[in-house]
Amino acid sequence: MVPVRRTSPALARALALAGFVAAATPLMAQEPQPVMGRPVSGLTSAELARFDAGLVAFTTPVLQSEGAGPIFNEVTCAGCHNVPAIGGFGTRRVTRFGIAAANGAPFQSLDGFGGTLLQDQFFNIGCRETVPVQATVTAERGTPILFGLGLLEAIPESVLLDRAANQPFGLAGRVHMVQPFEDPNGPQRVGRFGWKGGIATVESFSLDAALNEMGLTSPELPFENAPNGDMALLAQCDTVADPEDLPDAFGVRRTERFTDFQRLLAAPAQTPRSGMTGEAVFEAIGCADCHVGRYTTGNAPEAALSGQLIQPYSDFLLHDMGLLGDGIVEGEATETEMMTRPLWGLVQRNAYLHDGRALGGTFADNVESAIAEHGGTAAPSAAAYQALGQQDKDAVIAFLTSLGRAEFDWDVNNTIDEFDWFFVEPFATGPAPATPITPDDPGAIADVDQDGDFDLVEFGKLQRAWTGQ
Repeated sequence: MVPVRRTSPALARALALAGFVAAATPLMAQEPQPVMGRPVSGLTSAELARFDAGLVAFTTPVLQSEGAGPIFNEVTCAGCHNVPAIGGFGTRRVTRFGIAAANGAPFQSLDGFGGTLLQDQFFNIGCRETVPVQATVTAERGTPILFGLGLLEAIPESVLLDRAANQPFGLAGRVHMVQPFEDPNGPQRVGRFGWKGGIATVESFSLDAALNEMGLTSPELPFENAPNGDMALLAQCDTVADPEDLPDAFGVRRTERFTDFQRLLAAPAQTPRSGMTGEAVFEAIGCADCHVGRYTTGNAPEAALSGQLIQPYSDFLLHDMGLLGDGIVEGEATETEMMTRPLWGLVQRNAYLHDGRALGGTFADNVESAIAEHGGTAAPSAAAYQALGQQDKDAVIAFLTSLGRAEFDWDVNNTIDEFDWFFVEPFATGPAPATPITPDDPGAIADVDQDGDFDLVEFGKLQRAWTGQ
């Protein structure tokens, strides 16, 4: 969570002035984008209560006596999803394994040995799980961010199916149709979560993670993971009757709390929201053919998630990534296929690609390393980026820096404080400055309404951004 900061005298005066003009300025009703970890704007009081209760469940450890284990990776959701705020990515990596296809034989998931996900933690060392010696391929996967998950779920399936049917020349991405765990007898849905698009809904995401990452069984997924498939060990080490995810005193299950929190998380900010030269270059070299920028959500149970323009930068399709594939078959996704990752929130990460191999340098260094790794159908765009002049490359990196950056956040740390104000204050020149602020200017992080200036309207927005943390 974002800590409360003490306001400096200079900023306090500016915020007081903004508050004075708030009632007289209609544009003040526009809200700045939430920092990561905050709920979607416009939720009702009942929905906010669900979000808050979900946050508590998301961060509270599941005890062994409550059903955690006997093998697991973490006992809280926040153990993996915590940077730059609860619901984000993490430094945790999980291991997938199997037997690679060879001599005409297909990939084998080693289900009889606990495949394909390794649960590397345990309460009893005798029940420890290891990568089977039979495995000939292993892969690490990082933790995806959960910000904006409910908004992604609200993208109409027809839009994604139409995208798959009308792709730019040279692309052959496909939807990954999967069965929601909560609706086993219903129709398959378009997968849009996970590295290979193997999960279709936020509820399925919660149920899957509860079982496979924490060892918490549910009515939908009632069967415990046996250590390396050894049912005798499972009987010895599992002491809680299944299903373990039962209603609490309010009649709500833990996985339902997880789902509420994730569904109602705000999308990552993007500042400025549009108009950067780098995005035009990004589109010109073909990156936006897969990293599709804009969608409008359909009708969701919550009005705040309905009819919203969002910019996740993904087509949510499986694409052949060549050597960048992780070698694991998952559902209909082959060894070389990966789902296009949404790029929103990109700047808040410090390692890129499914296994985090692009790390250790500056943001620009890591992003360029990740681009260079793109193979398969993404190779032409990667080559087109390499062929750009330095000015255009810098413009693309500047655009990518906007993905995950909140307004006024000068140091890009998901917090608005006195440090940011020190650098942002010089841009406060009032309305109609002699040289208008453009989306490519440093001052664009303060021009919330993108009208070319940082005036009292923005001061009011700064006030709400500051206090809204």
